[in-house]
Amino acid sequence: MKYAIRHTMLVAAMLGSMSAASADAIPGMRGHDHTGITVPDMKQAVDFFTEVVGCKKAMAFGPFADDKGTFMQDLLGVDPKAVIEEITLVRCGYGSNIELFKYTAPDQKDATPKNSDIGGFHIAFYVDDVAAAKTYLDAKGVKTRMGPLPVKEGPAAGQTILYFQAPWGLQLEAISYPEGMAYEKGAETALWSPKSPEK
Repeated sequence: MKYAIRHTMLVAAMLGSMSAASADAIPGMRGHDHTGITVPDMKQAVDFFTEVVGCKKAMAFGPFADDKGTFMQDLLGVDPKAVIEEITLVRCGYGSNIELFKYTAPDQKDATPKNSDIGGFHIAFYVDDVAAAKTYLDAKGVKTRMGPLPVKEGPAAGQTILYFQAPWGLQLEAISYPEGMAYEKGAETALWSPKSPEK
């Protein structure tokens, strides 16, 4: 009887440790720290994010290079002769950080992806009023797309969106959902929201 109890406890402990070990997460992962973006002109990028979007510059450093070895390739997966001229980090409201890179490299490509391209991406900023954001961006000469577009059906119902572009082509979005989104009613996991920032 004691053996059976011990065996059951051992199996339960093994199963418990297996399920903990097989959890699909990087150990200790706490959240999204930053998004890194390579830009063609650091001053233009910093000016756009600080003077148009409203982010704050936190720090800048660099350059980084290795003209004799393969450090850049080994660390970052870039051409061994690539040079990071400068890295600047900006903080945007209550969200995570944006890390701007100014690179030069022998194999550097100058192609800004569309949202539909593999590897394409955009950065979305939560705003209180998308219509006010559009008026502001238009007055600043920023290229905006159709919108504000209210989403009225599906799990994202409740949000309003507007896409816009940085001067060098980076895709951005203004988004707002002051009354929440439809998915929240039965969701086990809630998306990050500036309306209820986690400490």
